[in-house]
Amino acid sequence: MSKHNNSVPLEYQGEENDLKIFGFWVFLGAEIVLFATLFTAYFTLVDRTGSGPTGVDLFELPPVILETFLLLTSSFTIGLGVHAMRLGRVKPMIVFYIITLILGAGFIAVEVDEFITYIYHEDATIQTSAFTSSLMTLLGTHGAHVSFGLLWGIAIIIQVAKHGINKRTANKAFIFSLYWHFLDVVWIFLFSFIYLKGMM
Repeated sequence: MSKHNNSVPLEYQGEENDLKIFGFWVFLGAEIVLFATLFTAYFTLVDRTGSGPTGVDLFELPPVILETFLLLTSSFTIGLGVHAMRLGRVKPMIVFYIITLILGAGFIAVEVDEFITYIYHEDATIQTSAFTSSLMTLLGTHGAHVSFGLLWGIAIIIQVAKHGINKRTANKAFIFSLYWHFLDVVWIFLFSFIYLKGMM
């Protein structure tokens, strides 16, 4: 292996790995367009509440703060996982990835409880108003992405546990970390422009 290759993180070594990471950035670009479209629809429909509840009626700070804490902490732990991976330390990497997924599962649990409250206690369903329809579509799409990420993360952990850290598994684990960080960035926008703004 050349000196140059040794100076490059394992997940980037080899043309195929480079292309996979580049391709995933392109995919994230498409995801940005998707969420931008959903945000635009929400902001267009946010005041069309009809006889249904508004954001002030629905949003409560404690569960939103908890969701934010869980997801942003998971972004930190997956960063630690990638760092451990680059040091070639399999067990710490797996531990940090497991913690990340546990935090992600906690986020989903809080969000499911939030949706149950909306539907059964606030009579806010996807059919109640244009506002609730756009809100639930946006939150649900993000939640579905996190749920998919949990399954993907489990698959990554299994592969690393089975095959160790090599160019192939490092590339997959790094791409997954990009996906997870992307979901955290989307959540910051949700927290700031949907929840906080909606409570005002």
